Amino acid sequence: MRTLSCFFWSFFDRIKGMKLYKSAHSIYKTQYHIVWITRYRRKILVTGVNSYLEIKLQEIRSYYPDWEYLEIGIKPDHVHLYMVIPPKYAVSKTVETIKKNTSKSLSRKFTFLKKVYWDKKGIWGKGYFVSTVGINEEVIRKYVKSQAEEETGQAQLEL
Repeated sequence: MRTLSCFFWSFFDRIKGMKLYKSAHSIYKTQYHIVWITRYRRKILVTGVNSYLEIKLQEIRSYYPDWEYLEIGIKPDHVHLYMVIPPKYAVSKTVETIKKNTSKSLSRKFTFLKKVYWDKKGIWGKGYFVSTVGINEEVIRKYVKSQAEEETGQAQLEL
């Protein structure tokens, strides 16, 4: 495992600007673009609310230090997160945790939300959009090909 790990690091080290993450038994680059909407697409994420939402997102991250927000985009009726989620977490559970905690916090802080969403079902709409973001296909092909060549002793890495 040690030699595979070293080879993996050396291969992707040559790609400028690529940040890899490491846990006890894995090296990963699992980045996601996640989007979710407010319930009924109501434009409630106005100036003070969106600032508080950003604070709450960072607070959630203090409980999950291995999550990393690369970009946060808050529009009046939806939220974009570009983030790294380690492989040990399911994306659906991560989104559930974020939506549940932010909904509760925003409802407590801003009383007008209790009037807008009087039925206590939260402020976020059901569901979300998620897309993976990461290494392009050409880099993956080179890596897989170099693995086959390494096993036969012919590995010469050129990017």
